[in-house]
Amino acid sequence: MEPQQTHWVALAVALGCGLLIGIERERRKGSGAARSLAGVRTFALAALAGAMAQTLEQPLLVGAGGLLVGALSALNYWRNRSRDPGITTELALFATFLLGATAVRDPALAGGAAAAVAILLAARTRLHHFSTDILTDAELRDGLILAGAALVILPLMPDRALPWLAQTNPRTLWRLLVMLLALQAAGYIALRLLGPRIGLALSGLASGFVSSTATFAAMGAQARSNPTLARACAGGALSSNLATVAQLALVSGAVSPAVLGQIWPALLAAGLAAAAGAWATALGADDAPPGTSGPQRVFDLPRSLGFAALLSGLTALVAWTGDQFGSTAALGGAVAAGLLDVHASVASVCALVERGSLDTAAASLPILLGVTANTLSKLAAAWIAGGASFALRVLPGLSALILALWASWLAT
Repeated sequence: MEPQQTHWVALAVALGCGLLIGIERERRKGSGAARSLAGVRTFALAALAGAMAQTLEQPLLVGAGGLLVGALSALNYWRNRSRDPGITTELALFATFLLGATAVRDPALAGGAAAAVAILLAARTRLHHFSTDILTDAELRDGLILAGAALVILPLMPDRALPWLAQTNPRTLWRLLVMLLALQAAGYIALRLLGPRIGLALSGLASGFVSSTATFAAMGAQARSNPTLARACAGGALSSNLATVAQLALVSGAVSPAVLGQIWPALLAAGLAAAAGAWATALGADDAPPGTSGPQRVFDLPRSLGFAALLSGLTALVAWTGDQFGSTAALGGAVAAGLLDVHASVASVCALVERGSLDTAAASLPILLGVTANTLSKLAAAWIAGGASFALRVLPGLSALILALWASWLAT
């Protein structure tokens, strides 16, 4: 495209940005002496001014234009500060000038950013309502924890294998923790949006990302204390199997993508069986009372940190066992670890593959044995916490998962 044509495109995009934001502001501008300073024409002119200044390739002119827009915005705020202490319109006007300048170099970026600004401005009432009336202090705190874990701590984690972690990559472990917290948060949000009607199922799914075995125990205890919810509790407990399968895929993919490529058909079959078992078990269950609608926190940070520590410890133990006694002993330890935590068991097997101590094709069997051992621990937890009747309710769903897992593996 010729430079002249490029300039015309940039000016058109800048004008579009100014009109888009200006129309939204015009609707909130008001009328009479109390009206706001900037409307659709002001925003359109600010965007065009930014584009023209950038087109002339004079940095001082762009800076002078930015100072002028900033001074006019400050003047308007000073004039109206007793009537409206907000500075949204003033900031939006300055952002529009910058978008106009951006349109000269990257029209697509400017257009997308203008749409985002307009959406934020138009969603004022909904955002205020969400921030002050819907979002709780605990949810805000957990959201900040998740953001800090993902955006602050994760980039600072060493991205290399450390000898004192049995050649484990700390960033890989922390990434697993972040994914665990994010998946729990997604389940919590679904619970808030959909309400208590399927609260136990969603609660079981969200809790399963921390510990599916603990979820079976918790649901069993709730069913024992309130037998009318036994069917719904069984469905919620079996929903945690979906979390187990999802985490198995995440853990194996994060530690050893080659192992995931080997076992994904079995995991897919197990996931479908888990979904079918949970749905069939909860079918016809009464709605959960509002008081039993799910967790009070977005995620369980102590349990999640405990899972990460357990994962690291068991992975190191299995790796050390492999170094000292050979891969056969390490595989036996990995399978035994499945009784306590199947994700740590799978991570240990994947770590052996990545270290070259185990062939990828040979990793499937110990993983399936670990999943089977973990399923037996879930049944035991259901029996101990909820009694024989609750264990019999979850037995078909657990059996279907194991049968699908092994049948898919044997068929490949």
